[in-house]
Amino acid sequence: MTRRLAATTTRDDESRLLPSRQINLFKGWPNPGLLPPQELNKASEDILTDPRNKDVLFYGPDEGYKPLREEIARWLTDFYRPSKPIPTERICITGGASQNLACILQTFTDPLYTRNIWMVAPTYFLACRIFNDAGFDGRLQAVPEDDEGIDLSYLERSLHQSDMLAEAMTNTHPRLKAPKPWRKIYKHIIYAVPTFSNPSGRIMSLRHRQGLVRLARKYDALIVTDDVYDMLQWPSDPGAKPSPMDTALLPRIVDIDRELDGGPLDLFGNAVSNGSFSKIVAPGCRTGWAESSEKLTYGVSQTGSSRSGGAPSHLVASFIYKMLSTGTLQNHIFRELQPAYARRFHTMMTAVRRHLFPLGVTMPQVDNDVAGGYFIWLILPRPLDSSRVSQLALAYENLVICAGEKCKVEGDEQNEGNRFQTHLRLCYAWEDVDVLEEALIRLQRVIRREMTRSNGVAA
Repeated sequence: MTRRLAATTTRDDESRLLPSRQINLFKGWPNPGLLPPQELNKASEDILTDPRNKDVLFYGPDEGYKPLREEIARWLTDFYRPSKPIPTERICITGGASQNLACILQTFTDPLYTRNIWMVAPTYFLACRIFNDAGFDGRLQAVPEDDEGIDLSYLERSLHQSDMLAEAMTNTHPRLKAPKPWRKIYKHIIYAVPTFSNPSGRIMSLRHRQGLVRLARKYDALIVTDDVYDMLQWPSDPGAKPSPMDTALLPRIVDIDRELDGGPLDLFGNAVSNGSFSKIVAPGCRTGWAESSEKLTYGVSQTGSSRSGGAPSHLVASFIYKMLSTGTLQNHIFRELQPAYARRFHTMMTAVRRHLFPLGVTMPQVDNDVAGGYFIWLILPRPLDSSRVSQLALAYENLVICAGEKCKVEGDEQNEGNRFQTHLRLCYAWEDVDVLEEALIRLQRVIRREMTRSNGVAA
């Protein structure tokens, strides 16, 4: 049974009482109770008490801690089941998905030559600043989602128009960055979260993953995918028998690029998988990995900051290696995180159906047998505005939620496919499971209040 919050309240104004306990469905962080401090402590002790491991306290090799690269290659091979094992040379260690996105842009784009950044919309909004910092302010373009995860027809038309404009302006070769053996400058960057997308939760279909790779090859684009939620998956049926889901739902785009139509057109390829331990170990680890062709992966490792300081997170990488090599991390993901997040997801979905659907709230996601990630994506009944609803939720109910407008692609204001005034993103990962229904009851009250107001009746 869902535990109701304590009834303690504080006087907010003369007309209402504000719940004293704030509930935060905005924050896309793992719940503190699901972090593995004991496992990390054991791994660090095993590494640091062994005198043979003194190298982890020095600068690391550019590509990163080799034992972890080897373990990641085996681990990803087991989970994704590609037709051929993943070689270590396709893996390099990074400082996490955000840091590595910046490194990818430093090495493989030229802000004068690279035409646009194409982002599936709605998008992970904090990525926008990383692209802007790399010199692409004003050139971020939204690509609408469709039922299969991305509107490929829209993307191809837009890529073609962008190339025609570049040719008309004689923008035909890199202008700021000199050729290097480890560097290729791409004409376009395509950014997506193909599996359990943030914020929509959608899963890009296999057909559209393949189509996206073919488009990237045709238009000289690099697809950067944040593959950070893939292992956080469970049956969407709350009545399904719980069991670890230790194989991937679909191949990643980087796997497809490796094999589709005989493989990449050149040694660099057209896709890179951005992986992170933030969602499956702890955000404070600041450790991740990149996987791509051997040539592109080596190029990532040659980013100036890694050449100067060595691979990011060299010490923590050794701890994660120990967790992977002993099976500790796999057990944590498949036997701790999956059932815990599944319970949160099903609790929130039950509350949405009970408290919000009767008010006309809908969900755009296509029904799938498998759910996962951190978020659900809702559509409010018109004429409600999600920014106003989120403001009132905080003011009247001490509830923090994410208005859909935050999830638009920054700067692409005229694009009809980049408008989310009626959408809400709710995260079920951060809060304890026993407050999730109370959160939806609070949201119900706010929506009902706004519906009454919009109908011209005083609340």
